[in-house]
Amino acid sequence: MDIQLINIGFGNIVSANRVIAIVSPESAPIKRIIADARDRGQLIDATYGRRTRAVIVTDSSHIILSAIQPETVAHRFLFSKDDGNGHN
Repeated sequence: MDIQLINIGFGNIVSANRVIAIVSPESAPIKRIIADARDRGQLIDATYGRRTRAVIVTDSSHIILSAIQPETVAHRFLFSKDDGNGHN
């Protein structure tokens, strides 16, 4: 199993193998997940002070905040699994 990395903005990189979900931060349940992660010390803020646009949930229960759109993160996630020629 190769380690695949995803750029989530501002030079911050996440292991694609550990990502469970990439979601928008707008709903109340996601806001509760963010608050709970902050209380547990498992929140990673990679927004550099900008507005949070994507929330990345990992298999270790860490929550990562990103300033780029969830669709952009997902596209990078899918592209990283690609061999660059459109083949998996």
